[in-house]
Amino acid sequence: MAVFSPFAAVRPDARFAADTLCPPYDVVDHGEAAEIISQNPASFMNVTRADAFFSQEDEYSDAVYERSRSNLTAFIEKGIYIEDAEPHFYIYSETLSGRTQTGIAGCASIDDYENGVIKKHEVTTPAKEADRIKHFTACGADTEPVFLTYRDVNGIDEITKKIIAENDPDYEAEDVYGVTHRLWVVKDSETNKKLTGLFDGVPAMYIADGHHRTASAVHVGMKMRSEDQDASGDEEYNRFMAVAFPESELRVLPYNRIVKTLNGLSVSDFLQRLDECADVAQIQDPGTFPSRRHTIYLYIGGSWYSAVFKENLIDEDDPVKCLDVYLLQEHVLSPIIGIDDPRRDERLEFSGGINGHKLLKDAVDSGSAAAAFELCPVTVSEIINVADSGMIMPPKSTWFEPKIGSGWFIHRIRK
Repeated sequence: MAVFSPFAAVRPDARFAADTLCPPYDVVDHGEAAEIISQNPASFMNVTRADAFFSQEDEYSDAVYERSRSNLTAFIEKGIYIEDAEPHFYIYSETLSGRTQTGIAGCASIDDYENGVIKKHEVTTPAKEADRIKHFTACGADTEPVFLTYRDVNGIDEITKKIIAENDPDYEAEDVYGVTHRLWVVKDSETNKKLTGLFDGVPAMYIADGHHRTASAVHVGMKMRSEDQDASGDEEYNRFMAVAFPESELRVLPYNRIVKTLNGLSVSDFLQRLDECADVAQIQDPGTFPSRRHTIYLYIGGSWYSAVFKENLIDEDDPVKCLDVYLLQEHVLSPIIGIDDPRRDERLEFSGGINGHKLLKDAVDSGSAAAAFELCPVTVSEIINVADSGMIMPPKSTWFEPKIGSGWFIHRIRK
């Protein structure tokens, strides 16, 4: 069973809630991070992306991580951030385009990650892990929460809804992307205990987003544990910070594909090859992504097409081989276009569903791409099935939106 417990967050004084809120560290580049900081000196990006104060050549230098630590210390000393005296859960919601998703911020166990109670569906890269390992170590804190999900528990939902209905949020702010973020501190000790007990009954939790943050936080915690000769087992480094959302709250958008060339094929030749693995039909501009599994939309040569994968290619008993991202890679991108390694082939670009339908058409019409593929999004249930099987999703399979904002939760792992 999962361990998910309250913690004493370092969080902004309510006066600074809007100013500190910023995007996650990994959704902006070096220049965008520098611009955010220049426009808002109180942005928490001062901490998560201190490389913005340095040249791109130095963005992984020791000085960057030391700057993150000193910026965090300065925020606390100036009273921009305060630390709760007692552990709490924190209800956190995000509203985008009239749709709200609500979760609970708390701390998960590093042992649960190691023993598979917290399950993953992606592989991580050593370089990205090393960056956050150095960052968390320098700051002595988890500076951004991991995005977890779990199968719905009625008792947790009832408590969450009751607190939201009966209390104004402690924080409320809209970010630059038009997402409204809200936070409620769960102040009642009995309610915190009850939530802890309810999470004790959750058999597994799943990483929706933040695989590198999770792996890095666990690495740091395990290292600190090994070096602590007087460890009691209750030290904060045994836990890492996360926001856990019930499965039903989440929306997944597609992760679309744009290809620069057709491997020497003409448009008509490519469509003929595609017809061998899918039922292809020309359509009017659909305006959005497909809503039916195993259907993709293709924009090529100034026209839109639907392509429905043939049933004999689909293995519904295999959690990965039934995914549309797998079918597209194995039956189209690799054998027809010659893109065998989607992680490294420069002819392939990925576009998150939040970027919209029109971007795909524009890429082809501008001549920068030869074709664009728009997919039906995977479901949270499909992600859970892959994780439960111990398998890994194909690269760039999921785009969760909205992302968890940064700056409202910090978990100290070392005083």
